[in-house]
Amino acid sequence: MNTTNTATPAHQAPSAAPPADPARPAATTDPATTGTPRPAATATARPAAPRPARPSDAEATGARTEAAAGAIHDARQRIDDLDGRIIGLVQERAAVSAAIQRERIASGGRRVNLARELEILNHYRDQLGKPGTALAMTLLELCRGRA
Repeated sequence: MNTTNTATPAHQAPSAAPPADPARPAATTDPATTGTPRPAATATARPAAPRPARPSDAEATGARTEAAAGAIHDARQRIDDLDGRIIGLVQERAAVSAAIQRERIASGGRRVNLARELEILNHYRDQLGKPGTALAMTLLELCRGRA
């Protein structure tokens, strides 16, 4: 058997001589290159299983069925949309708050009205419970702007 590499067409598998030492397989030539030797696969080597480009919906959502994964995906999309609207509303609130602060300061008042902030804190607590107070504090901090 001739082991000299002659340009093997890409549609044919390259031929290799049987290895002289079973512990060390002979090299074959790679037809995609110009006869560059590459190690032959050993009998214990397994081809790598193809991996998906991204995890399945079930894996990405933590669901155990594709039906549940679809429902979770749809609900997450709705949450993403709501979050976008909430962020826009917070930005709008900050702009209105800045206008109020400018008017208050221009008229000789203070930048922050603590009585009004207490009203806001109480309103959020009444509507959302104790976590509402923390949310209101965060909103007030975001909307006060810089001193």
